[in-house]
Amino acid sequence: MDGQPVIVYPPEPDGGRRVVVGGEPLGRAHRVEDVVEFLRRAGLDQIEVEETELIDWRGVGPEQWATPAD
Repeated sequence: MDGQPVIVYPPEPDGGRRVVVGGEPLGRAHRVEDVVEFLRRAGLDQIEVEETELIDWRGVGPEQWATPAD
């Protein structure tokens, strides 16, 4: 999966953010550590998750895990 796009979608109303690599869903993350673990399992453990430009943080960055209040 190396070189594949990594997408972390915005927080969902029921909690968590979907993580997808190369179109393949890896799971739902509830914190940055979950993203790190998903990427490790996918063989992408050399990525600095919060600082890399290889991850497309959709909607909000790695600091937001709950759905913003209206």
